[in-house]
Amino acid sequence: MTQTNSVSAAFMKIMKQYGGILLALIILCVVFSSYNQRFMSVANFMNILQQVAVIAIAAFGMTWVILLGEIDLSVGSIIAVAGMVGAQCFAFGFGFFPAVLLTLFAGAMMGMINGTLTAKLLLPSFIVTVATMGIYRGLVSLPTNGAPAMIMDESWTAIGADSFLGLPIIIWIVVALFLFNHILLSKTTFGRRAYLIGGNKEAALYSGIKVDRMKITIFMISGIMAAISGILLSSRLSSAQTNSGTGAELDAIAAAVLGGTSLAGGVGTMVGTLIGALIIGVMNNGMNMLSVPYFYQLIAKGLVILIAVWLDVRAKQAKR
Repeated sequence: MTQTNSVSAAFMKIMKQYGGILLALIILCVVFSSYNQRFMSVANFMNILQQVAVIAIAAFGMTWVILLGEIDLSVGSIIAVAGMVGAQCFAFGFGFFPAVLLTLFAGAMMGMINGTLTAKLLLPSFIVTVATMGIYRGLVSLPTNGAPAMIMDESWTAIGADSFLGLPIIIWIVVALFLFNHILLSKTTFGRRAYLIGGNKEAALYSGIKVDRMKITIFMISGIMAAISGILLSSRLSSAQTNSGTGAELDAIAAAVLGGTSLAGGVGTMVGTLIGALIIGVMNNGMNMLSVPYFYQLIAKGLVILIAVWLDVRAKQAKR
């Protein structure tokens, strides 16, 4: 009886926290399936999950940054750089594992630049990452003068094409990274410090937390997550495209905010972000299946962000 009550209490807690966005996800699926019956097919569902992978992983990193009350608009450009770094590694004769490590290192360094400029020079992260978004996007085109770079390494392309235990490898990677980020955020001192910095920076400083070091580390996490997204995207395309990741920062922010991460900082969960990424993925897939023009899709996602932020502001006002 006690076990049943505890399970019921846990279920009610989940529904109270995520019931709204889960309902929104279900409604979207019902609406799109009513217009196109192929939307709910197993093949399309697996396609959605693979498309969501790039958004979700970038959104995990974005959630960390937004928790601090900061923003990272360079993640789309980092995704593109990561793919090009991988392609150039193979062009210079590196193997699969060195290419992966160098790609992750590049992501971490780009994140460290963002974090250092924000924490040490006290520049607004919005301005910093707008600037580095352009810089990183320009760097992508340097090796090939703007042309795509083909990736012929079988291990790299297998990430986006092969399956394990009946599920695409990409999905397993998302599950692993979700669990890692969720545990790190909700079960460790590092995660609690991130919440405290975002909620009350002065209190964090007085409690002895090295806020600058935390900011730099979290921007590096965001860079690494974006680099992993770049690896997955380039593995699916079997090439590094100079325009890869364009608009990914908008999807990552939307996923985090839809999942309940407050742009003011201090509030958010990886579970919510994952559900938010699924909503964005369903929207992208559904609108593509209905042949909705890309510019209308941008309008729709922009409106979704506005509504989510408005609801967040209203919730804070109600608490006050």
